[in-house]
Amino acid sequence: MNNETNAINWFEIPVIEMPRAKHFYQVVFSMHMEETNMMNIQMAFFPMTMSNGKVSGALAQSPYHIPGMTGPVIYLNANPDLSATLEKVVMEGCNILMPKTRINEETGYMAFFEDTEGNRIGIHSQQ
Repeated sequence: MNNETNAINWFEIPVIEMPRAKHFYQVVFSMHMEETNMMNIQMAFFPMTMSNGKVSGALAQSPYHIPGMTGPVIYLNANPDLSATLEKVVMEGCNILMPKTRINEETGYMAFFEDTEGNRIGIHSQQ
């Protein structure tokens, strides 16, 4: 790892019930997720372009993927303004753990929510 590469290559958000989790993330982030079974892991992929160097990830359901509120936090992109994303989180019946909070002028804003599977997820936006 060096300052020319991403510190993170890939992420997986653990899920208990893939259809429920996939629906939630597709609605909240206004996107479509393709599903597959890979090595006995049910996965739904966040939008990505292969080999462009940008980090992406998937929802993952397997005995090794256990949802939870502790451990590392990933921040999903909610640009331009994460307020709209938080509204959709609430509309889908999930909890806001930390409301939109200004980090600083250059970095923008952050918030935390609990997803349908019991994970703590961070979001970030410039506005």
